[in-house]
Amino acid sequence: MLSVVTASGLALSACSSLPETSQPVSGSYACGQLDIAVSGSENSDLISVDYLDRRILLKPEVSASGALYVAPGDDQTRFWNKGEKATLTIRGQTYPECLQPGDLEMPFEARGNEPFWHATIEGSELLLTRPFEEQRTRRVPVGVKTANRHGREFAATLDDLPITLTVARQLCEDSMSGAQYPAQVRLTVGDDEYTGCGGDRQRLLRGAVWVVEDLAGAGIIDRSRITIEFLEDNRMAGRASCNGYTGSYQLRGEGIVVGPVASTRMACAPSLMNQEDRFLSLLDQVSSVRIGQHGELLLSTADGKTIKAFQSDHDTP
Repeated sequence: MLSVVTASGLALSACSSLPETSQPVSGSYACGQLDIAVSGSENSDLISVDYLDRRILLKPEVSASGALYVAPGDDQTRFWNKGEKATLTIRGQTYPECLQPGDLEMPFEARGNEPFWHATIEGSELLLTRPFEEQRTRRVPVGVKTANRHGREFAATLDDLPITLTVARQLCEDSMSGAQYPAQVRLTVGDDEYTGCGGDRQRLLRGAVWVVEDLAGAGIIDRSRITIEFLEDNRMAGRASCNGYTGSYQLRGEGIVVGPVASTRMACAPSLMNQEDRFLSLLDQVSSVRIGQHGELLLSTADGKTIKAFQSDHDTP
């Protein structure tokens, strides 16, 4: 799963029109950690969106721009796309921007250390803080040199020096902070080459239902279920064993701050309640977040206790 506007906010106008059914929407997208496949048919206005173990059918609706599709009888489930980018909302939950293979969210930010550099791609412009020029940011035109399913290469010229920024959708760890990013980046300035990381860190967390398999090395009770979802607006939610819970989170530097967390008050068997209390207590103390070598989510406390979770392979309402 590791690689890389909600449609509900689109305004309608008098010049809005339905999508062209002669050119049906189709393609694969990554909406954060949720991979989807969209397909249309020349014989029908409907499109299908396949994700995990589900398929939803959507019908075209008017849109001020791009193509908008909405589930019959459920206007909180919709898909909108324009070019390589798209947005997906399912039952009112909006996922991270859906990108086709190799595409990047815009603006796209990258950075590196020793020496420090920082680059931002904003449409057709590159904002670059070159190595050894930390107090000066330059803005120059930039173009796409190479585009494929693995990433992008951008080219620019600054002070008569050729500049290239190469982005590959592979997990990257910052060499100083240890923070993880969804893309590896190489900056070339003339004959000098520098490496770094880039992209939106939340894309590593959002879009998946993370199912907890271990609490501080003690496992969990058979047939019980603990889940974690990272949602829009820095919200999180899930099942704590017996009760549902909601909370907030913030990514800071290499770490994460969770809380406050609130849960419902239903009573279950004592063993489940004890496990729930242990999970919520650990979650409240979490200070770091990582994606492991097998794609697992690792949330750790300052004293080294870890919540380990893997992505669910089926949809959970």
